[in-house]
Amino acid sequence: MNAPLANAPVARYTRVAVVLHWFIAALIIANVILALSVDSLPDAWTRPVIDTHKSIGITVLGLVLLRVLWRLSHAPPALPSSYPRWERIAAHIGHAVFYVIILALPLTGWMHDSAWKDAASHPMRWFNLFEWPRIPYILHLDPSTRESLHTLFGELHTWSGYALYALLALHVGAALKHQFIDKHPELQRMGF
Repeated sequence: MNAPLANAPVARYTRVAVVLHWFIAALIIANVILALSVDSLPDAWTRPVIDTHKSIGITVLGLVLLRVLWRLSHAPPALPSSYPRWERIAAHIGHAVFYVIILALPLTGWMHDSAWKDAASHPMRWFNLFEWPRIPYILHLDPSTRESLHTLFGELHTWSGYALYALLALHVGAALKHQFIDKHPELQRMGF
């Protein structure tokens, strides 16, 4: 185990990257809680909870796109050279897969919602402030095709969620391992 030098500077993410990281994480956690709790809530709460879930998902989509643009224009800090090569490679692959999944979740949710049989008569509203458009191509398909796509996109959305849970467990586990077992200042890289 390599302990970092006491006075060595910690390579940190930019303030914008940190804020986006934690805000997106908080919104995703909120959306997971909403999704897992909706079936146990009173019927009168179902529609508002689902609408909030959709609004948070669209917000996450926008923020992740901002995060990707920020990442493309601002290189993240290099991983410490003391990390084994396989861990550095795994971290890069893990981050790439995270971006794919975090983009796939709101996109498949939006496609799922656009294929809903009652989408045309029940507008989607972003936090009840304004109408958010459905995907026109999907919305205007024939009803049987839309129903098939509704099922398909719903399953993709669900399985993307499961993939996110697994990757999140690995991500948190790796960060905690580096911080507390390897004694690297890992949490400080993404901290305020």
